Amino acid sequence: MSAMFEGVGEATPGVIATAPAAAKKACEAFLSKAGQEFQAQGITANWLCLDGVPAREIIAFAEKEKADLIAMSTHGKGEVAWVLGSTAERVVSHATVPVLLIRVMEFKPPVLKEEFFL
Repeated sequence: MSAMFEGVGEATPGVIATAPAAAKKACEAFLSKAGQEFQAQGITANWLCLDGVPAREIIAFAEKEKADLIAMSTHGKGEVAWVLGSTAERVVSHATVPVLLIRVMEFKPPVLKEEFFL
């Protein structure tokens, strides 16, 4: 292996120890901002960051809170994402309440031939 790539992809014990707390902090900051934007529009919003298997935690939370509906976004990567077992597919398949999926549309400008071959 070239010296240029040594250590790439490896994490130090310090990074491993602090990663869960950093991830939770980032999750809380993101969801807090999104929740505040909903509340500014008069929409009641609560948010919570949980550890675990996403689909399992979403379904368990909905059951515990006696939710009437689970609303979640999906990136809608086509049939492949559904076949591979995305979180949205698992929630739809196993939830005991209706699930509303909202497809996230991301604008991607076309790649020019010149940029593609650079």
